Amino acid sequence: MKKLTILPQLLLAFTFALTGFAAQAQEVKGNAAAGSSKSWLCVGCHSIPEYRADYPLVYKVPMLGGQNAAYIASSLAAYKKGERKHPTMRAIAGSLSEQDMADLGEYYAAQTASSPNNPLK
Repeated sequence: MKKLTILPQLLLAFTFALTGFAAQAQEVKGNAAAGSSKSWLCVGCHSIPEYRADYPLVYKVPMLGGQNAAYIASSLAAYKKGERKHPTMRAIAGSLSEQDMADLGEYYAAQTASSPNNPLK
């Protein structure tokens, strides 16, 4: 008798597990052209040579051009979740969707020293 009551619960758990795997398989693909129109959020700090942010601590702001697309998207996601701590970056990342993050990652990954779209990167 007990086996009959457990079986529906196991089937339900299995269904939820499969649904979770399917959701993970639908990874967002970035688009560099779409990222170009969203990069205005970044250029104010990240494209100024030798720029140093002074809040909360003074540190050099990294250039984004040529960085790995997945690294940029995962960094933005970490700021959005609060895993990385910088108030300005957290606010900006909080306004971005997963698609926006992937697009920005692809845009900056495509930048080279000779890229005409954003020569300062």
